[in-house]
Amino acid sequence: MHTTRRTFLRSAGVTLGLPLLESLGATPPGASPRRMIAICQDLSFIPKLFFPRTAGKEYAPSPYLEKAAQHREHFTIFSGLSHPGVDGGHRADKSFLSAAPHPGRASFRNSISLDQVMANEVGHKTRFRSLSLSVNEARSLSYTQAGVEIPTIQNAASLYKKMFLQGDRQAMEKQLARLRRKESILDVVLAQASDLTKRVSASDRERIDQFQTAVRSLEQRLVEARAWETRPRPRVDEKIPDYPRDKKQFFDMVRMMYDMSRLALQTDSTRVITLFLGGQRTPGVVFEDGHSLGGYHNITHHGKDELKLQKLQEIETVQVEMLGELLRDLKEVEETDGNLLDHTMVLFGSHMGDANIHNNKNLPVILAGGGFRHGQHLAFSQQNNTPLANLYLSMLQNMGLETDRFASSTGTLTGLA
Repeated sequence: MHTTRRTFLRSAGVTLGLPLLESLGATPPGASPRRMIAICQDLSFIPKLFFPRTAGKEYAPSPYLEKAAQHREHFTIFSGLSHPGVDGGHRADKSFLSAAPHPGRASFRNSISLDQVMANEVGHKTRFRSLSLSVNEARSLSYTQAGVEIPTIQNAASLYKKMFLQGDRQAMEKQLARLRRKESILDVVLAQASDLTKRVSASDRERIDQFQTAVRSLEQRLVEARAWETRPRPRVDEKIPDYPRDKKQFFDMVRMMYDMSRLALQTDSTRVITLFLGGQRTPGVVFEDGHSLGGYHNITHHGKDELKLQKLQEIETVQVEMLGELLRDLKEVEETDGNLLDHTMVLFGSHMGDANIHNNKNLPVILAGGGFRHGQHLAFSQQNNTPLANLYLSMLQNMGLETDRFASSTGTLTGLA
């Protein structure tokens, strides 16, 4: 009989001293851990070239999906998904993984993102609880329980150093000292907050309690970081990437970030990654054959101009091809019970349905890997979209979390399990 952690906690209440047991949902010996990488493409895709015209297992692939056709049985394409109440055009990137409504308003406060819910569950098992990455933008997809944006790593070379280059003893001691100082500061902050609690209203006490919870969470992360700091970093055959400085080398930057993400998962440096592909600040793109196109953001506002549409199609075609390359690379990493893609959910999409009109409905979304039943186009209503958070709830459960709700979800996504 399979016993849930929640059931065991209720019946015993003394599990802290116990080892992880398979009957409690722990990963059994030899089994690979569950992982997730979420990728958001800033400027969306031309809808008629992205979405198939037919649904189900026998769907005819769209022009873009033809570029990843060799992986057809390993991904699902969705249509008719969006976040209820999420508007604001480009600003909806803040809500792509949180589903927090009205990100364009001055009063907007974000909520926890999908990746951080996962990181709160599995992050202590790896050196990095999660990795927040971006290309050509400082914008992040990751937000804490308190709705605070988690800064991104914007350079593949910097990410490589962070994951694989071990500092000397002196550098390690300095880092440990910094971590200890931060813990000391948090002790003072908690003491002051506790003292303040005695003199404020009930509603203020609730806010202080939320603040203390956030501080304790940060304190725990610092304790975990200090423990990992003394452990040797993994060794890899790959060399440090020669990351371009020219923002027009957009495709090269994305490929390098994909490579580093695959290495991070392969070495179990983390199990949760987000990657924001920024197009707004990309002045143009250079293709492998040397030709280039300028004004990526400007081209997305094509106004149905045929020349701009042709240029945009070129850029977006390569982005789908690169997704195919990532899926191929994950499949090529063998594990004891399958391959890396089998155990990694790859979410790929955008917070805009149509960048030409800054629309946030009918979002382009693909989910690959992770052990789901794939090889299909799940088509939902174009007029009355299904909450994208339903897919996120399915992903959380796939990650092993015992939950029946996330953000605006109304249940798990039908047709995926």
